[in-house]
Amino acid sequence: MDEYIPPLNYEVMTLPNGLRVVTHSMPHSYSIAATVSLAVGGRDEEADVAGVSHFVEHMLFKGTERWPTPRDLSVAIEGVGGTLNAATEKELTTYWAKVPTHHVELALDLLADMMQRALFLEGDVRKERHVIEEELLMIEDTPQELVNELVDQLIWPGHPLGWEILGTIETLERLNRDVLHHYYRSRYAPNRAVLSVVGNVSHQEVVDFATRLFGGWSGEPDAQPRVPPPQSGARWVFKEKDIEQVHLCLGAGGLPRLDRDRRVLDVQNLILGGGMSSRLFQEIRERLSLAYDVQAYVDYFADCGASVISVATEPESAVACMAAILQEVRHMVAEPPGADELVRAKEFLKGRTMLAMEDTLGLSQWLGGQLLLNDKIQPLCGLLEEIEAVTADDVLRVSQKVFAGDTLCLAAVGPAMDVEPLVRLLE
Repeated sequence: MDEYIPPLNYEVMTLPNGLRVVTHSMPHSYSIAATVSLAVGGRDEEADVAGVSHFVEHMLFKGTERWPTPRDLSVAIEGVGGTLNAATEKELTTYWAKVPTHHVELALDLLADMMQRALFLEGDVRKERHVIEEELLMIEDTPQELVNELVDQLIWPGHPLGWEILGTIETLERLNRDVLHHYYRSRYAPNRAVLSVVGNVSHQEVVDFATRLFGGWSGEPDAQPRVPPPQSGARWVFKEKDIEQVHLCLGAGGLPRLDRDRRVLDVQNLILGGGMSSRLFQEIRERLSLAYDVQAYVDYFADCGASVISVATEPESAVACMAAILQEVRHMVAEPPGADELVRAKEFLKGRTMLAMEDTLGLSQWLGGQLLLNDKIQPLCGLLEEIEAVTADDVLRVSQKVFAGDTLCLAAVGPAMDVEPLVRLLE
């Protein structure tokens, strides 16, 4: 395998304030991508301030000391043809900029000012609260997103992993300027962050910029317990919506991010519901014509995970569709996959992994996330070898582990209907 896998020639160093800097040179690239990854997310929140991580992310785009208005930030990055964006997840918040190579200093300067000197003006807080409320309503009006939020609530009941990352209308009202700014100052700390830069730039050049722009960043983040929530007992929820289809999510417990069987579950997930050649797609769409699309995905966290199957179908087809899904799940736990099926899934996963490494932004985010969450960067060749080593018996064993017991959860969003037949299938 080594002969066609060029090494990831990344370099890592740590600034005196604890900020880790990782770079990877792509001499052929016309762009550079810079990402700041922070160990901050929805999982760290208390119930009365749910949504604070995401709200803080929004506020960093409202203005900084050097660029005091949202327009100033936008003009600075778009004036060179670049992009600036961010995302808040359960255990991670990322900010990134992608610009033409010769504007690397601008990208790092913008990110450094956002990390250290965001303004949090009272008027901007009031306006942005309304924007996030509109974002919440948008999710409420998007059944495929809403049903995914509901299945998370079932898998992790009463735990931050099951909460909507945006919070609620009630908690948003509690998030005033003082609460947001305190969270920013107490959680955004260099020793819980990674700066990753990929593109046509040298490691020393990035280190010099980082030392000057990020070297004054200080702070010690509050420690947060990471207690895994209990997962036991079949659960279900139905939310009535005046729509044409019923959206279904079948969820089960998964694996922690660093579990030795993670690559096995990735392969299993592809066999079951990843892509048009998967078992679920071939059965639900191609053979039975019950849905336009059906897919499976997995989530990984520090000490737990989830395995989820989602589909949308006509209400009168819901029972048949769910019965067919459960039948495929039973097949996964009853017998190992065939040799050809296993090879296809492994080659699919290896190919997608390699393709993701060609883009400066994708690789920048991957390097930062690896170093921050796993405390190491796994060589690409080693990752591909782990995928290649997965056996059919491994897939059977992990399928039985994930889908064992009575932990299946079912979330449904759709028009008024009798859900009891669906519940009986689940039980």
